[in-house]
Amino acid sequence: MQVETMKLFYHILILVIVGLPISGNAQQKEIVAEKGDGIYKLLTQNGLSFSEYNNAFIELNKNRLGRNNTLLAGVKYLLPDAGTNGTPATSTANNIGTVKTFDIFGPAYKNVEIISDELNGAVYYLVPGHGGPDPGAIGKYGNDSLYEDEYAYDITLRLARNLIQRGATVYMIIIDPNDGIRDDSILKASTNEVCYPNLTIPRNQLQRLKQRTDAVNSLYNNNRNAFQRMICIHIDSRSVGQNIDVFFYHDKRSRTGEKTAKILQKTFQDRYNINQPGRGYKGTVTERNLYELRNSFPVAVYIELGNINHQRDQQRFIIANNRQALANWLLQGLITDFHTNK
Repeated sequence: MQVETMKLFYHILILVIVGLPISGNAQQKEIVAEKGDGIYKLLTQNGLSFSEYNNAFIELNKNRLGRNNTLLAGVKYLLPDAGTNGTPATSTANNIGTVKTFDIFGPAYKNVEIISDELNGAVYYLVPGHGGPDPGAIGKYGNDSLYEDEYAYDITLRLARNLIQRGATVYMIIIDPNDGIRDDSILKASTNEVCYPNLTIPRNQLQRLKQRTDAVNSLYNNNRNAFQRMICIHIDSRSVGQNIDVFFYHDKRSRTGEKTAKILQKTFQDRYNINQPGRGYKGTVTERNLYELRNSFPVAVYIELGNINHQRDQQRFIIANNRQALANWLLQGLITDFHTNK
């Protein structure tokens, strides 16, 4: 009898050890990381928002991660349960008033209050220009250099935060693991930006453009039934004496892209009329045969925010409040676009 009891005990013990996942939650899924995988890729390819579930993933797998939370090829990682980290950003109707943490925005801005669900159902792919080995345009401001990729990235992050606050799903296609939103006037240059999911940005220009466009298109296929937009944000480089307004490009084949660009343009015109009456606004909407516009699956708009070499335009970038204003005005235009064209 004692022998039979011991056999039953060991049988039950084996069932417990083999039958339960490490976390003790039978619903959690394990994924084996492949070479080149990052957290962003693992989450988004399994239907989880990076911004919503990144912290939960790191907490679950903190003993299996490499330096700077990198994934190790061949190692099994647990995916957070959908719902254990709050409702995804695509469905915020019952989340209004909650505060969520997004480390990508940096220490001062990582806590984000959801203030509305007016962009619920909208998906945005935000592509700040250049990055990695390519700083883009470089302007001179006194003894300092202004790097296009740093200012475009900061403004894009501010826009991403605005969109999330209104219930949108946002994908940052170019990501700097260290630089969140910064309020400094002079943003220091870095070269550690990566492309979704966690890819080294190549030096070759065509390869860079293809890499980020492919990233957007792969995500587009996963969100086919959603309202989707790709927004590319750049800063132009022209002669020192040429003052320009914010202007917009679209692909010549995209009527919806043209409509979206015109809505953004009108938003800027209206905001200047309110904030600087009599100033006038000369920002244009035009067709342009750019790789990202030509090859992206979602409706795309390419935005030039000003001339990095012009003293007046530089104030648009070096003053943090002005960078935030640009992000706010873009948000207002995108809200109008969503409710006009969805």
